[in-house]
Amino acid sequence: MQIAILIFDGLTALDAIGPYEVLSRVPGAEVRFVGKQQGPKRTDTGDLGLEADLAISELPRPEVVLIPGGAGSRPLMEDPEVLDWVRAVHGDSTWTTSVCTGALVLGAAGILDGKRATTHWAFLDRLAQLGAEPVAERVVEDGKVVTAAGVSAGIDMALTLAGRLAGDQVAQAIQLGIEYDPEPPFDTGSPAKAPSELIELIRSMERGTPN
Repeated sequence: MQIAILIFDGLTALDAIGPYEVLSRVPGAEVRFVGKQQGPKRTDTGDLGLEADLAISELPRPEVVLIPGGAGSRPLMEDPEVLDWVRAVHGDSTWTTSVCTGALVLGAAGILDGKRATTHWAFLDRLAQLGAEPVAERVVEDGKVVTAAGVSAGIDMALTLAGRLAGDQVAQAIQLGIEYDPEPPFDTGSPAKAPSELIELIRSMERGTPN
């Protein structure tokens, strides 16, 4: 079972690495990092590099495709080669997934038209502009499309997907194996819980991110 994780310059590292840590443990899974071109990609901080083993043209029919987010996902929304690949692999995929603002790429490809979907809370309004029905939930399934909210939600999405691919017991074993049992020191992980000044701080930072 081939699982393609698209990587690109400016991606958010955990959007790709979190799901990788889960999905690479699914029995029979072959997880490949793919890029528009083969080679290294720098994350949004510029401090970490990931390697695309294959160009997207070399992996035309993965059973699962995952699009992470990050500032670098915005140019992909207007990249014909990437959008054509996303549409093509979606046509044959068993599951088409995204994390954070990777959902905007799915939307730009027309995959979210009329579908329930989620993304990072600061970008939910963009989903509506791309034809989706925005849902403020951590993981949203609509048919074979599974979208995750911001960054860390990709781990939840990947565990959900692992359950669909290999059964709940396998997914639970993976969760135990990676000791995913969060106990954050603060309770400000969603806009429903965070004080207004933190929400505005994040919004101002996101407004400074190129669209």
